[in-house]
Amino acid sequence: LQESESENKLDGETASDSESKSDFGGSSPVLTSDDTPEVLNRALSNLSSRWKNWWVRGILTLAMITFFFIIIYLGPMVLMTIVMCVQIKCFHEIITIGYNVYHSYDLPWFRTLSWYFLLCVNYFFYGETVTDYFFTLVQREEPLRILSKYHRFISFALYLTGFCMFVLSLVKKHYRLQFYMFGWTHVTLLIVVTQSHLIIHNLFEGMIWFIVPISCVICNDIMAYMFGFFFGRTPLIKLSPKKTWEGFIGGFFSTVLFGLLLSYVMSGYRCFTCPVEFNSDTNSFTVDCEPSELFQLQEYNIPVVLQSVVGWKTVRMYPFQIHSIALSTFASLIGPFGGFFASGFKRAFKIKDFANTIPGHGGIMDRFDCQYLMATFVNVYIASFIRGPNPSKLIQQFLTLRPDQQLHIFNTLKAHLVDRGILGSLEDA
Repeated sequence: LQESESENKLDGETASDSESKSDFGGSSPVLTSDDTPEVLNRALSNLSSRWKNWWVRGILTLAMITFFFIIIYLGPMVLMTIVMCVQIKCFHEIITIGYNVYHSYDLPWFRTLSWYFLLCVNYFFYGETVTDYFFTLVQREEPLRILSKYHRFISFALYLTGFCMFVLSLVKKHYRLQFYMFGWTHVTLLIVVTQSHLIIHNLFEGMIWFIVPISCVICNDIMAYMFGFFFGRTPLIKLSPKKTWEGFIGGFFSTVLFGLLLSYVMSGYRCFTCPVEFNSDTNSFTVDCEPSELFQLQEYNIPVVLQSVVGWKTVRMYPFQIHSIALSTFASLIGPFGGFFASGFKRAFKIKDFANTIPGHGGIMDRFDCQYLMATFVNVYIASFIRGPNPSKLIQQFLTLRPDQQLHIFNTLKAHLVDRGILGSLEDA
């Protein structure tokens, strides 16, 4: 007890002050509520609260799906911009909760430093992306070439500046809370910025790797809600009392089927399957290529046990559809744990939603809590089972070397091909 009291005094707090404070550091719980448009309130005024919420969620869900189709039609640049905007909004919602929780302490420089660290992290990640995917453009422009060469050093220097600013902002009476919020900001950056960066990496592998995973999460969210709404009886997890086993199981089978159908449709279009590349001649993105084996129809034998059931011996399908089963399974079985994690976070701070941006749904973070976890899985999945060496990137880097370095690589490669008998056979032909 004496140690606890002395620790409180070090932070400028008395024992009585500490006892009177809630789990939020002395502030009241953060309250958020859905700001349902007045038009919907009047139109649905005769319905019970349960059905009113169902219609509000349904109408806004259709609106968001429509918006999703529009941004897909507008192309990869718009998609990347939307991802950036969503990232900033999610960061703002989480940081705002922290600020409201500890607002009574008036922590110096908290919000300014939080946004500064967001800028630093984005500069680092997007700088890496620009160097990787816009290599020819970077090498062509002198300022960009210098920034690319010293990119990591500049990023580190920017972070060190923020770190020193934080140390200089420390106030005797608020040490503990300032370090709480320092950790709060960095965990938020880890969850939001890092994973949104992975979404953009997935997009560059082909829009199908961006659209199918996101659509599977959306489908699972909708179908789990529908099955739970009409058939739900058995609670699934205490963190989310409204989640039911019926919704969880119904969402799983619906999502796997949806993933197979969507993958079949999208695999036939080059604009979805080709990697997004930057054309240095036209200074624009291109999505035209010869489809890889993943997106070419192949014939598969159906297991003997199922042949009598379906009446077929073989089936023609795209190899990507097999991968879509893994994606949709993750979206259905593991993806919801991102939502459970968010539910635990909100319960810890006694809030209903992260914000009231979307009526019936809460904040942007309430809609993307599962998407970020899904993006990480897709990126790991591509790196582990799909991605191979990229010849075009190797050639781009080769052309930037000095002539003597290019000649050394050429002679080494030539000797290697001759030893394997490849070059000799080509010359004979």
